Amino acid sequence: MTRVLVVEDDPQLVRALVINLQARHYGVDAAPDGATALRLAAVRRPDVILLDLGLPDMDGVDIIKGLRGWSRAPVLVLSARRASDEKVAALDAGADDYITKPFSMDELLARLRAAVRRSEDTPLVPGTTRVETEDFSIDLLAKKVLRDGHDVRLTPTEWQLLEILVTHPGRLVTQTRLLQEVWGVAHRNKTNYLRVYMAQLRRKLEQDPSHPRYLITEPGMGYRFEG
Repeated sequence: MTRVLVVEDDPQLVRALVINLQARHYGVDAAPDGATALRLAAVRRPDVILLDLGLPDMDGVDIIKGLRGWSRAPVLVLSARRASDEKVAALDAGADDYITKPFSMDELLARLRAAVRRSEDTPLVPGTTRVETEDFSIDLLAKKVLRDGHDVRLTPTEWQLLEILVTHPGRLVTQTRLLQEVWGVAHRNKTNYLRVYMAQLRRKLEQDPSHPRYLITEPGMGYRFEG
């Protein structure tokens, strides 16, 4: 049974989440504040965490940072905060997804299932040298990409972006992180750089660049590689 920890101080929303999750055979624990959430996470070891950012005793971002010191369980943020910098702060702290309130229960459950699937996939381990997809293969050691048996010529910048994404399969990598790692801190707000280079990568790797299968955009947040 997949165990979910719901961290939310709105009793009505907690009740709705618990009813819907239990009806689909999830095990559910609920915490109304950050201190209780951290204690339950340590004791119950949830498989996935639904987290409100606006809690009475601490900010949800601090909870994410606390969890990430020892837990890799997916964290799905549920928040009324809509500003992109709030979303980026949560994702940079280690959240896996961000769902803005109000939301439909069907969307939440779909994202929950996706997060659980990704967590069950075997991540790339240190020493992995190849990534294989149906359309291309990547040799991380030789820094080469093959498509249809032919070398794909990538610029150093394109390669850096691709390498970061494929070594975090299924996980959202924020715009801020990509910009800092590839271009440096001074360029952390130059999101137009990412749009240009991601478009170039898609033209070189995707069968249909306008409907990418592998290099996925999460609008306003970042990018994800789906192998």
